[in-house]
Amino acid sequence: MQGSGMTGAGRTDVLISGAGFAGLALGAALAGAGLSVMIVDPSLGRPSGFDPRASTLVAGTRRLLEAIGAWDAIASDAEPMLGMEITDGRLEQILRPVFLQIHGEAAPGEPFAHVAPNGLTKAALLATAERAGVHLAPGRIADLRQVEGGAEAVLADGSTKSARLVVAADGAQSTLRGMAGITSRGWRYDQSAIVTNVRLEKPHHGIAVQHFLEGGPLALLPLRGDRASIVWSERKFQALRLAELDDAGFRDALQKRAGHRFGQIDLDGRRALRPLEFRLAADFARGRVALVGDAAHAIHPIAGQGLNLGLRDVAALAESVVDAARLGQDIGSDAVLARYSGWRRFDTALMTGAMDGLVQLFTTRSGPVRLLRDIGLGLVDRMPTAKRAFIRSAAGLGGEVPRLMRGETL
Repeated sequence: MQGSGMTGAGRTDVLISGAGFAGLALGAALAGAGLSVMIVDPSLGRPSGFDPRASTLVAGTRRLLEAIGAWDAIASDAEPMLGMEITDGRLEQILRPVFLQIHGEAAPGEPFAHVAPNGLTKAALLATAERAGVHLAPGRIADLRQVEGGAEAVLADGSTKSARLVVAADGAQSTLRGMAGITSRGWRYDQSAIVTNVRLEKPHHGIAVQHFLEGGPLALLPLRGDRASIVWSERKFQALRLAELDDAGFRDALQKRAGHRFGQIDLDGRRALRPLEFRLAADFARGRVALVGDAAHAIHPIAGQGLNLGLRDVAALAESVVDAARLGQDIGSDAVLARYSGWRRFDTALMTGAMDGLVQLFTTRSGPVRLLRDIGLGLVDRMPTAKRAFIRSAAGLGGEVPRLMRGETL
């Protein structure tokens, strides 16, 4: 397919600000479909920094990664998630009751999720974007203005780039979102997440565990080699105190909270502390600028859906843009961006609202509320139809699923 028109020095079909998961995946998808794409990010060309995080890649996300050609580089180190156990207890409890167990497949022979180190996924997406012909440029957009038939971005070095469509994939504190005049609402939670990796004494057999504790949820996500990625949310002051403990003190505190489902836990690398926030943009597109990923929404990691929600944005925007280009339409027009924005708004509002509701529900100290939520979890655990629907939704296969998330090429 031919690109949608703008050619020459400094001109491209799509200009993306941000070389994170969403920006790289979108660039690879669009370039693979024949559009000219440039990604600008100050981090390009620099060594990757320390990142102990791993992410849950649901089935829909895995299909997208496979469709754009990135999955093969991730698969060998991605651990299939075959089930999840959810407990609700207190620190003093040696044995914590499991209120909900989820076991199932997105499709026969297809796990509903995998867990992969963030560094591995980022490297695979970067290589895929390069192979697809994406122009990767170190830089930062300093100003943005509308011009006839497109938009013109002024980079921090004074150079200008013209594009029919500009995409903000530059994170929750997106500067490009502000340049487009799009507001957002949100807040910082009184929680931070401690992220690290551990080695387990007992095999995890692909089972993830999430303990809901008074300070916040503690997730153990299965990694290759009977290791686990830890995402441990605590109140800010407590999280800071815990993160600054020596290794022996930190391991003991973690073991106390994780319990003995997997036997003894041993540290396997450094740890990092991440602030947690909720943020939702008022619009997903305006004036030739579209938002994807954290620039559009940021959510608590309580269910590990942040990256997947962002890549669902990518799949919907890529499909909207490529379909328009094949019809000879202006890919940055209000009509094209309205399709994308309308497609994503309800799904995103539903997901972000649900995640924030879970945070409020599972961090309450009210005894009656705890009792009611535990009864609710127990009822769901006894309803096979509800659990199957939950698995399909958690796998990213509910609602109007974009082609890439069905595993189809554009």
